[in-house]
Amino acid sequence: MSAATLARLKITLDHVKPAVLRRVDVPFDIRLDRLHLIIQAAMGWTNSHLYELRAGDVGWSTPLPDVDWSSDFLDARKARLGDVLADIGTKKLVYLYDFGDGWEHTIKIERLADPEPGVLYPRLIEVSGRCPPEDCGGPWGYAELLDAIKDPTHERHADLPEWIGDDFDPAADEAEWLTAEVADLAKKWSRKPAGKRPKPR
Repeated sequence: MSAATLARLKITLDHVKPAVLRRVDVPFDIRLDRLHLIIQAAMGWTNSHLYELRAGDVGWSTPLPDVDWSSDFLDARKARLGDVLADIGTKKLVYLYDFGDGWEHTIKIERLADPEPGVLYPRLIEVSGRCPPEDCGGPWGYAELLDAIKDPTHERHADLPEWIGDDFDPAADEAEWLTAEVADLAKKWSRKPAGKRPKPR
C-alpha cells in the first residue's frame, strides 16, 4: 500500500430521518484533525463545536489552548487514519460533533483504491439528505423541528422562519455547495509552499 492510497468513506449521520449520508474519497494517511474538517465540509456543519473521533475505546480531538484533555483524548493532529485503523484493527470510526446536541456519525471504510491522475483529494462523491441546522437539540430536537415545519398548528411553527429561514427543506441535499466546500479543502492542502526566488544576477 503506497502513501498515495485512498480510502472511500461512507459517513452516516445516525438517528435522523430523512437519512443523511455522504461518501468521500480521502488520502488513507490523512491526519485525523483534517478528517474532522472534511466531515464538517461534506456534511454541511459549521465547525462551531467540539468533536471527537473514536475507534474502539480510543478517542482523538484537537486540543484547545490552556485546556488539558490528555486524560480524555489523544491529539488528532498526531494521528493518521491508516495508522489508527491498523493499530485498533477496525474499519469503522465514530465521529461525535457537538457534545451538547450529540450528533453521532458512523464512518465505514468501504474500500481502498489508487488515486485518479490529475484529481485532487479529498473528493466528495455522493450526497444524500440535508444536514440538520446547528443547535437544534440533536436527533430528538431535529425530529421535533421537522414536525413543526410540516404542521402549521405546531406551537413552534411561527418561530421557524426567524431561526432557520423560510426555505429549509430536509430533502434538499445541497450537493453542489458541499462538493465545492470539500474541493476547497483539497485545493488548500495541495498548495506547495512558495520556494525562494532566485537572487538577481
